[in-house]
Amino acid sequence: MIVVQGVFRVAAEDREQFLAQSVENQRISRSEKGCIEYVLAADPLEPDRVVLSERWETKADLDAHLEALRQRRRAPGTNAAAVEPISREVSFLEATAIDLT
Repeated sequence: MIVVQGVFRVAAEDREQFLAQSVENQRISRSEKGCIEYVLAADPLEPDRVVLSERWETKADLDAHLEALRQRRRAPGTNAAAVEPISREVSFLEATAIDLT
């Protein structure tokens, strides 16, 4: 399993718009082959922080997702007025799931 963990910083007053503009991409990503989890969420303690959490069955699934994401961003009609993050940090980790029950 591949785990993607990220942090985006946006102006606090733009965070809700940043999250709203990500909803459709989250829906699409969750329907892609190999997607186990895909969530962007507001940090409840830091008003300028958004946390990304993804889990993918394989690296190939993640690679296909990243290419599809690039294609969507390059598509005509992409919203030029979209809120862009001030900064982003994303880590890709290979993990093994353990059943703790």
